[in-house]
Formats: sequence, structure tokens, C-alpha cells
Amino acid sequence: MEREELDTTAQLARLELSEEEIKRFEQAVVQMLEYFSKMRELDVEGLPPTAQMVQTNRTRKDAAVENQDTGALLGNAPELEDRFILIPNVL
Repeated sequence: MEREELDTTAQLARLELSEEEIKRFEQAVVQMLEYFSKMRELDVEGLPPTAQMVQTNRTRKDAAVENQDTGALLGNAPELEDRFILIPNVL
């Protein structure tokens, strides 16, 4: 990636980069492009397309949990009215 392309990309992303950061990003982009070019050498003929590397779902079960200690949670709110959290009007 040319310096000009990196500057344009940073500007589009609204990033202000120091000279040191620019040099690091230039090196990182070169490494990524080298890695991608090595990936092109792999034979993927006959492999099904996939969006995930891991085919199992690692998330927890979606189950309701009773929580009797609502007082501790409501104690973190800045302002309460009865058992409701007061939110300032925006308009």
C-alpha cells in the first residue's frame, strides 16, 4: 500500500495518525497482503463455502433466571422514583 493510499484510508476513517503509527500500519498492511497472497496458493477446490471457522455454537443457553437482588442493581441508578429509574427528558 502506498503512503498516499494509507493517508486517504485514514482520512476516510477519520483517523489522525502520527508518523510512527503510519510506519507501523504500512508494515502491517504489507504483512497482511503477503499473507493474503499465500492464501491464494491453497487448493480450495471442492471445499464448501463457510462463514465461520468453528461450526459449533459456543453461546450459553437462553434461559430466564430469577434475580431476587434487584435492590443492589437499582442502587446503581443515579435517580429513582419508587422502583423506576428516572431518565432526564431529552427534548
